[in-house]
Amino acid sequence: MATDEVKPIPEEPLTHGDVSRYHVELHPEKELPYTTQSICPECILEHDEVNVIDATLYEEDGKVMYKKTCEKHGEFIDVYWGDADMWRKAQKRWYKTVGLDNPRTKTVKGCPEDCGQCPEHRSYTALGLIDVTNRCNLRCPICFAVAAEEGTVYEPSPEQVLEMMRNLRRNLPVYPPAIQFAGGEPTVSKHLPQYIKWARQLGFNYVMIASNAIRIGKSKVYLQELRDAGLSTIYMQFDGVTPEPYIAARGINILPVKKQAIQNVREVGELSLILVPTVVRGMNDDQVGKIIEFAVENRDVVRSVNFQPVSITGRIDHDARKEMRITIPDVIKLIEEQTGGQIPASEWYTVPSMMPLGRGLGFMQNTPQLELCTHFACGMSTFIYIDDDGRYRPITDLMDIDKFIDLFVDISNLYADKKKGAGKRAKVKLAAGIRYVKDRGMLSQLTKAFLKTGDYLTLSNFMNHVIMIGMMHFQDPYNLDLERVQHCDINYAVPDGRIIPFCTMNTIHRSRVEKKFSVPVDEWRTRHSPSKIEEDSITEFYTNE
Repeated sequence: MATDEVKPIPEEPLTHGDVSRYHVELHPEKELPYTTQSICPECILEHDEVNVIDATLYEEDGKVMYKKTCEKHGEFIDVYWGDADMWRKAQKRWYKTVGLDNPRTKTVKGCPEDCGQCPEHRSYTALGLIDVTNRCNLRCPICFAVAAEEGTVYEPSPEQVLEMMRNLRRNLPVYPPAIQFAGGEPTVSKHLPQYIKWARQLGFNYVMIASNAIRIGKSKVYLQELRDAGLSTIYMQFDGVTPEPYIAARGINILPVKKQAIQNVREVGELSLILVPTVVRGMNDDQVGKIIEFAVENRDVVRSVNFQPVSITGRIDHDARKEMRITIPDVIKLIEEQTGGQIPASEWYTVPSMMPLGRGLGFMQNTPQLELCTHFACGMSTFIYIDDDGRYRPITDLMDIDKFIDLFVDISNLYADKKKGAGKRAKVKLAAGIRYVKDRGMLSQLTKAFLKTGDYLTLSNFMNHVIMIGMMHFQDPYNLDLERVQHCDINYAVPDGRIIPFCTMNTIHRSRVEKKFSVPVDEWRTRHSPSKIEEDSITEFYTNE
């Protein structure tokens, strides 16, 4: 394994190039019904065949429905979004982005076969993922990765993982500032601390692991090792505040070890947690409000709750799709109900609505910054501001978010349109923007962050009073919309040099990638000389005993 310190990528700051292409512009709003493209779920699930077919989005009973027909397998109907009015509102701040300047694949078969990313892709990577192993210390009934099930081990070598990280950092016009090591369960890889260290050396500002947190809960010494290597955040599977959701989704009550993991994070320090509930109708949709309350109670270490409406893919009961299906608006409404209206459904924004913030800050810092540029239907979020006594309010009570976004649209266009004195005029506009902040305490923190230094990192004091509540609905073969795929900015790096959108990785490409690069378990043992923790991830799984 390579041991020398790796050089950062890029070695010099990036530049904007042709600034005129950064003029802020909205996508045209869509009217129902309209036609997009999808795939036949039966063709891919039964025959590993990608059959691209038309799909129609239409309104019925106040919902956005999704209908498609395969000549071989007939008609498929599913719920796309559970509230048509919220779907229309979500489009109003869907901003265009500049896309990826250096695709890794060519247009040959078309979307989604050419994923990698191809020239048809409309965004670039915001968060890069690398599956460091398919081994896992759980056998969850719900697992989009089908971890540890095929009798083979998919485990890129350290040299391959390092090159995948380098590949992500070579993205133009913006390299991803964040990386997440996933799996399987990444903590059962003995190389994880080294991967974290390399990620920091390469220049990733935010280094995360997606984890069930079993090993972290069982060993504070191990968590300290990860933190010392440079870990920023644990993206922790967290399905509820009672045992029942874990028994249903994970096959075992692992809530106690998760609570111990939170305590270990608190004691080790300098780390944060994102709670990640997979929301399944009839399983844990009655606990979304309690999960937020739990996050507020643990706000010293919990920075976000990222709800994920269940994706019907991988190791899951596909026949129960209609009973399990829940969409973004459904969960948002449940949050409003279960928090007694403290987080209203009206106060959520789509992920790409924040694109102008990244663009404006990029111009003010004279180097391109990350722009959140997904499809409007991919996800929504809001923030809650927590007072010292633990009471919380939506951030929209404290500042006018819409006017703040419009402010950064204006700032971005000063630069993109090459207006005279753009830099000075931008600072004047930003200073005037304080009138959009209603709360004096927040005002002083934001003024310090933006006016004096103008970067994200100086928002840390402000963020200590804030928890982000996010909602990301990953697609499956039944509701896959290729337009959404083309705007995906959460992407997997794989050993053959491709960078693949999240939803097509888990519906189409995962099995193919793992088949290409996996080895039989016995061969892996011979090559790898596994430790007990690594061996247990194949032959045993956690039983909470």
